[in-house]
Amino acid sequence: MTELSRSFGNAVRQVREERGWSQERLAEHADLNRSYIGDLERGRAMPSLATLTKLAAALGLQPSALVARFESASTGQARS
Repeated sequence: MTELSRSFGNAVRQVREERGWSQERLAEHADLNRSYIGDLERGRAMPSLATLTKLAAALGLQPSALVARFESASTGQARS
């Protein structure tokens, strides 16, 4: 696992939890497997651009907004 994949997974988890959603609910809305969402949030998977777009749409965000959340989280972690 890379720091990059962990940071992205943390950003997805943060947005999901802000909405009060379970991994299962996000998976249903994004048309993805729940175990994939778990792997993604733990940094064991890195989404393709198509999957990033599905995740963002399910969360009601533009893909660029989800990436910005990830960039913000990874920049903050690098400064810690």
